[in-house]
Amino acid sequence: MANVADQLVEMLVKAGVKRIYAVTGDSLNQVNDAVRREGSIQWVHVRHEEAGAYAAGAEAQLTGNIACCAGSSGPGHVHLINGLYDAHRSGAPVIAIASTVSSYEFGTEYFQETNTIKLFDDCSFFNHIATTAKQMPRMLQTAIQTAIHRKGVAVLGLPGDVTELDAEESLTSDENYYPVPVIRPSDADLQSLAAMLEGHKRITIFCGIGAADAHDEVVQLSQLLNAPVAYSFRAKMDIQYDNPNEVGMTGLLGLPSGYHSMHESDLLLLLGTDFPYTQFMPTDCKIVQVDTKPERIGRRAKVDVGLCGSIKDTLQALLPIVKQNADDSFLKAQLDFYAEVKKNMRIYVDDAGKKENMHPEFISTLIDELAAEDAIFTVDTGMSCVWGARYINATGKRKMIGSFNHGSMANAMPQAIGAALAFPGRQVIALCGDGGLSMLLGDLATITQYNLPVKIIVFNNRSLGMVKLEMEVAGLPDWQTDMHNPDFAMVAKAMGIKGITVKDPEEAKQALREALMYNGPALVNIFTDPNALAMPPKVELGQVKGMALSMSKLILSGKMDEVLDTVKSNYKHLKDLI
Repeated sequence: MANVADQLVEMLVKAGVKRIYAVTGDSLNQVNDAVRREGSIQWVHVRHEEAGAYAAGAEAQLTGNIACCAGSSGPGHVHLINGLYDAHRSGAPVIAIASTVSSYEFGTEYFQETNTIKLFDDCSFFNHIATTAKQMPRMLQTAIQTAIHRKGVAVLGLPGDVTELDAEESLTSDENYYPVPVIRPSDADLQSLAAMLEGHKRITIFCGIGAADAHDEVVQLSQLLNAPVAYSFRAKMDIQYDNPNEVGMTGLLGLPSGYHSMHESDLLLLLGTDFPYTQFMPTDCKIVQVDTKPERIGRRAKVDVGLCGSIKDTLQALLPIVKQNADDSFLKAQLDFYAEVKKNMRIYVDDAGKKENMHPEFISTLIDELAAEDAIFTVDTGMSCVWGARYINATGKRKMIGSFNHGSMANAMPQAIGAALAFPGRQVIALCGDGGLSMLLGDLATITQYNLPVKIIVFNNRSLGMVKLEMEVAGLPDWQTDMHNPDFAMVAKAMGIKGITVKDPEEAKQALREALMYNGPALVNIFTDPNALAMPPKVELGQVKGMALSMSKLILSGKMDEVLDTVKSNYKHLKDLI
């Protein structure tokens, strides 16, 4: 007779789970053995459960299907937490199996005992523990349905002794249901919105990830309204390509053009976005927000009209009743401004930097040029995010993911593991910071073990670059941000990965081409300028003062060389601040 572990694996297979990212052991061993005997699910032996959770989250985001990770008693599932927070905040349908101590030991402070309910409560939509064989199938089916339809994490706590029990047939369904409803505002609301759009001539459309499947509708609407289109980082790969009216991103990593367009508008149309930075939102224009989750409406900006609907469904119903705006002067002005911004961005591309201090903008542009048309990019939080956001361009086939909502370090490399396993025929490029890569360095061995042809590009600036900038604009001299790094290329070679170190700008293009063409995993360790800044699209007076104050403190502490290096590395940014 099958046991509970067998039943669990059978239900995961039925739900479409292809692999389980985990470190086996203790209370998880019965599940591991059930996977071995069943044969169709791959057990991916990561070196750290956090990496497994990131990989599962990446797989779920890129495929749209449910993915699975697992952690064993106590420390194993505690390690899942950071990756699960990221998956949950990214809207990734992930089922986490949190195996735990035997049920008869609950409440005794037994070895490795933790309270899974308290532990996962803040990073899941479903979080329960099965203590009988009869409970497990009903709980798992509910967990799977919850993860899929609420788009987030579901956690099933599973004591080791329960996994060994004989399975009991469920009295409820073990099927998985995928209804796709049409969600849009009422006809009356759509007519009111069309009239509102007709009454304004300076309209900007701002798209979030919720508009990802509505590219064509967004472009068509922007052409009817003669409206520029800005977008969030998460939406870039889905909205930027084949879009004649796009004006770039706004936000901390964005460009002045997106910010400028939004603030010059008399009406801002927010489509499928929960963009978090209120300081980048205009306050003196009309704002309309459309979202599938009404509770999000108005929490980031002073919204005048809030509508519930999926962006694709809403725009398909709206487009036939929108009238053509004949005045394109606002659009042309914003596109001209955007053209000037892109021209200025070339300064740090055309000037590649110097030996051991290459401009990361130059490196990012080379990657954009050499990468495949359908490449999948993963980007670490920090400066790597900036360069990916500004210099990697959409093609309509490329994808880019990162820890965009949770903002954690160390996500890019493990997310690349999930991407490579889910899409074995596509090029996967991880843009890693030296700080981020260092955190989960051990999972380079996972890449080797499964022979994943991941390409890891290390922006090695020998510092926590984004933290350094944060401190400087706050008027603080950077302290404890320096990184004493190993030779990442040698570490890669020791792990069985092709390793290349690049210190000279003239060698960069050939090294990147060699790595990207290599038939297997490769790591390129690139020495970039530690003093490169990434200023936001709108620089506040306080940030200018803070930068000046931090430079003064460095001078007074005898670090004049560092001040001069910062000035030399960022002459264009600093000129704009004066």
